[in-house]
Amino acid sequence: MDLLSHHLYSSPKVYLRELLQNAVDAITARRAEEPNAPAKVRLYAEAGTLRVEDSGVGLTEADVHSLLATIGRSSKRAEGLQEARSDFLGQFGIGLLACFVVAERIRVVSRSARTPDAPPVEWTATDDGSYTVRTLPDGARTEPGTTVHLVARAGAAEWLAEDRVLALARDFGSLLPYDVRVGDEAVTDLPAPWDRPYPSPANRRVALARHCHDLFGFTPLDSIDLDVPLAGIRGVAYVLPSSVSPAQRAGHRVHLKGMLLTERAEQLLPDWAFFVRCVLDTDSLRPTASRESLYEDETLAAVREALGERIRSWLTGLAAGDPERLAAFLAVHHLGVKSLARHDKEMLRTMLPWLPFETTDGRLSLEEFAQRHPVVHFTRTVEEYRQVAPIASAQGVGVINGGYTYDSELVEALPSVRPGTVVAELDADTVTAHLDSVDPAEELALSGFLAAARAKLDPLGCDVVLRAFHPLSVPALHLDDRAARHEQARAEAEEQADDLWAGILGSLRGSAPRARLVLNHLNPLIRRISSLGDPELIGTATESLYGQALLMAQRPLRPADSALLNRAFIGLLEWATNGEEGRR
Repeated sequence: MDLLSHHLYSSPKVYLRELLQNAVDAITARRAEEPNAPAKVRLYAEAGTLRVEDSGVGLTEADVHSLLATIGRSSKRAEGLQEARSDFLGQFGIGLLACFVVAERIRVVSRSARTPDAPPVEWTATDDGSYTVRTLPDGARTEPGTTVHLVARAGAAEWLAEDRVLALARDFGSLLPYDVRVGDEAVTDLPAPWDRPYPSPANRRVALARHCHDLFGFTPLDSIDLDVPLAGIRGVAYVLPSSVSPAQRAGHRVHLKGMLLTERAEQLLPDWAFFVRCVLDTDSLRPTASRESLYEDETLAAVREALGERIRSWLTGLAAGDPERLAAFLAVHHLGVKSLARHDKEMLRTMLPWLPFETTDGRLSLEEFAQRHPVVHFTRTVEEYRQVAPIASAQGVGVINGGYTYDSELVEALPSVRPGTVVAELDADTVTAHLDSVDPAEELALSGFLAAARAKLDPLGCDVVLRAFHPLSVPALHLDDRAARHEQARAEAEEQADDLWAGILGSLRGSAPRARLVLNHLNPLIRRISSLGDPELIGTATESLYGQALLMAQRPLRPADSALLNRAFIGLLEWATNGEEGRR
């Protein structure tokens, strides 16, 4: 009893849910035989005690010995009730023990509706596991049904206070199909907000937004009806007004036949639907023994797929008929839609005109970008995009930044939904090929300058190339690709390794092209530097150009790069101050 009542449940508040569950199931059982039987549950809290009365099927003395005194036994499993078992909330025969979380003593007085001539019976149990059973005179209870009396344990009286009982009853039982009251206060509030009639769609939207704010604490961007009759599901999904991480686990509120089962259901929706919070009522999903989460089975998998399809249909409907609301949604939750579109070609085709991407032409959809450029170039990392974006744009080459989550996958999937589209990853060679070559005679005249520059950067694994390109304001461009960076990292590791490990790394040496520093022959600064006759000054200037190109590309600096920047800065200061002293 200690294990079940103190360690099965996550919070003491579930005791009230179990009491309501037993009362509702008892009424359901009685109405299966007497359709017109009364259906009411009353709770009375006073001075550290709680009394719960129901007009359910009741128990005989034999039922008490068989059911209440044996853990795991339940009237819902009795012979003849197997077919109707799905009508009940409880299935495991342990719910009443949850009351020992807050009570030191439980007293149950019951009279059977199935055996009208049976006397009322009393069952009293304490938290040490002992119990007594006795029959009572007929006047002790005249009507069929059950009354449960709880006496609070030390330190738990607050859980039996009237305001706390009312709050818990409304939280757990607002959608129950019977008349439930705490004192004179009504608990049930039917029909559910998503099933109520409203004067207009605008009124319904406002009412659901208020319901969302009361439950989840935010005003939604929109609401999505979740109506899956085959799975016995009715409810609503609320779209979050702000972006959230896809890794954040969403908590959804799930009612089982009107009773709140959990407010932290995580496996209810597909992973991509992290931008909504759901509240729904179902009669098909199975709860775990603690009734605080859902049992992972084929039914839950089918429900997850059906709810995902409903959200997908909502997105498609917005794209077809309400572009303004879709744009407002995508401004916040484009990441979730991209996650869905990378696995769903139909969704990608639908969202092509809407999903935003960072490109050299500004923020555009893939459809707009593909219409402007015969070849859709993209980079796989943000760093690569920042390296080439200004230059590629000036050369008329359109590039998409595929470094953000899901973007490169979607760009690569573009030909599958837009036949004829050519997609190509942009690398350093492609960029260099789009830059204008320098006249051979001019390049030959600068061979001494280029040799000095190459000698300076060779230890850093970087070549120097002379090209003419726009914009003129860019003196130098640092280009590399993943293969070049991999080779650079391997070479650095080889230098620092012992003989054995260096030999292993040496065997992995690749033939990938090295990084390159592309000098802009049209830039006035480059022209002045190339006319210098001092090899040492040429080297310092080259290091400065290299460091500035790295910073412009927003690439992370290696220790060697940081040392180079410091050395070049100090060298230029020394040259400037020495030159000033010479002029004096």
